Amino acid sequence: MDIIPMLLKEMEQEAQTTRKMLERIPADKFDWQPHEKSMTVRRLATHIAELPGWVTMVITTDELDFAANPYQPEVINDTKRLLEVFEESYKGGYSSLSETNEPELLRNWTLRNGDQTYSSSPKVEVIRMAFCQTVHHRAQLGVFLRLLNVPIPGSYGPSADETEFNL
Repeated sequence: MDIIPMLLKEMEQEAQTTRKMLERIPADKFDWQPHEKSMTVRRLATHIAELPGWVTMVITTDELDFAANPYQPEVINDTKRLLEVFEESYKGGYSSLSETNEPELLRNWTLRNGDQTYSSSPKVEVIRMAFCQTVHHRAQLGVFLRLLNVPIPGSYGPSADETEFNL
């Protein structure tokens, strides 16, 4: 079974769910955070919107060194721009994945901060990790939205806001 078609299918399915979650963010809540150690809605949502772009980065490079390339997220102030960033990131990642080859996906990719190596894994595993990061952070955003009393869209079926559950 080919790896790339499976990854592309998963990427598209997760994008549909992510898009629904991001579009629910109220414009006046970008600076809100549930706890002082938590990210703001802006920071969390921006990270989620940028994650599909990791696919391109992983395919086109052999490493990310935070010491040489500190993370500088775009400052996003409204839901419209957030969705634009997500769509750009998704389209780029999807395109890169569809144009690569499986031998490239088996090459190692390293995440580091200077001399400290966080991980070194085959690119296919790093891409899957980016997908998992999307799901993880999307769930965090769901909790944030729930605390803000914003109806939550379903992820892998309807949410409690979309239907009544009969237990």
